[in-house]
Amino acid sequence: MAESGYRRVLLKMSGEALAGGGRFGLDVPTLSLVAEKIAAAHAVCPEMAVVVGAGNFLRGTSVSEDGGGMRRVTADYAGMLATIINALALQDSLERVGLAARVQSAIDVQRVAEPYLPRQALQHLKDGRIVIFAAGTGNPYLTTDTAAALRAIEIGAEALLMVKNKVDGVYEADPAKEPQARRFETLGYADALGRRLKVMDATALTLCLERSLPIVVFDLLAPDSIARAARGEKIGTLVGDIQTALAESQPSPS
Repeated sequence: MAESGYRRVLLKMSGEALAGGGRFGLDVPTLSLVAEKIAAAHAVCPEMAVVVGAGNFLRGTSVSEDGGGMRRVTADYAGMLATIINALALQDSLERVGLAARVQSAIDVQRVAEPYLPRQALQHLKDGRIVIFAAGTGNPYLTTDTAAALRAIEIGAEALLMVKNKVDGVYEADPAKEPQARRFETLGYADALGRRLKVMDATALTLCLERSLPIVVFDLLAPDSIARAARGEKIGTLVGDIQTALAESQPSPS
């Protein structure tokens, strides 16, 4: 990481974050807020990519046959299409605040988005455009967390910034159920996997471990949240190779 912060990052956002105070759909004021926060971060981090989930419309696992609904493969593809809706909405919001943005999709939808092409994505980033990766990896049974980790590695991102909705980091237990649970300031990959903490799914976390890709988990609504994370400031929880980069992980007092 450069002294002034990261130069290239990938931002992972949940679909729920785009719903604002609601549980379904898109909230226009929230989209505008997200765009402004990304613009502030882009001013200090010139190369930014985004992966957005689809929980504000559909979660493949929640409507799959495991719960008596769709076949899992069908449900996952429907979820991928929902991420494209979110990506297009975010692109429009970014353009409204003066940023150039491109959507690249892992599923062929060339009327509305470019196909995912790693070399083209890198060129967009170098030219100062924000690239929004949609449709996950293009494969069922893999989450958008895994897509975020994979795309971050493919573009050579220096960090994966995990934006949470009203959660300010990684806790030793669910703070909604256990108010006394303590938040980690730093956390090793092995600890996160071993304790089954809700950083991201195990496949995504393992990818980050294998490539030593730092993960910063923080609350979208924190002041200047994305810009602070992009500058490398202490915010939320840093998950990484703590033995070589930081002191041993410990929960911070709540």
